[in-house]
Amino acid sequence: MVRYLAITLALALLALVPAAAQSDDEDFRNELSYGINFNSNAGLIGGAFFRSSHFVRDDLYQLWGLEIVEVKHPKESRWYSGQTGDFFILGKQNYMFVLRPQYGAEYVLFRKAAESGVQVNAVGAAGPSLGLLVPYYIRYNYGGAGGNDVRTEQYDPQKHPIPDNIQGNANLFTGFGETKIRPGLHAKAGLSFEYGRYKESITGIEVGFLVEQYFNKMIIIPEAENYSTFASVYLNIYYGRRK
Repeated sequence: MVRYLAITLALALLALVPAAAQSDDEDFRNELSYGINFNSNAGLIGGAFFRSSHFVRDDLYQLWGLEIVEVKHPKESRWYSGQTGDFFILGKQNYMFVLRPQYGAEYVLFRKAAESGVQVNAVGAAGPSLGLLVPYYIRYNYGGAGGNDVRTEQYDPQKHPIPDNIQGNANLFTGFGETKIRPGLHAKAGLSFEYGRYKESITGIEVGFLVEQYFNKMIIIPEAENYSTFASVYLNIYYGRRK
């Protein structure tokens, strides 16, 4: 999987290749955009992001951004407690959230008309990844179906071997104070399609491929295979303004 990180990083760096010089009155100096992220390692919605782009030269812009996403294990499945009817993720020990500061560039492939149309950009970015492992707490009934010894604890396959005794998961914020930070690196490459009826306002989508490498395995479900490398296809939907 490391080679995929290298390939994606190389594609990201291609966006830094300078464009042929040309003059265009529609060049903007700054752009701020934000939106939601969908990716193949998450559920319905992966997370959110914002990005700031700045003019470098004709058809080339540097960008700074931050993504905040959740990563789920492919083995995650929702179960329901026979005692309470509440749901929980069987075998899950940690949530995984990721903060991705990134630096990169946008290279204009096809420029839109002055008042409308679609602009196509090649986008490449890379940066550190801060993986946040937040303990996944469950409510476990040590007394069994006929007992009432319910405790809220981080899931542990040794302490909580009987799925029927799990009454549901606890609030997401229960384990935030015990969050473990795991560093890594990421790179992405993609294409964005911007639509803006007026010069100062834009909406668009970005599609691409992202690879992330951590220095340690990220333990989400301890009894399943866990990984230090993650690859995903993503879709960003964004809105922004430029000046």
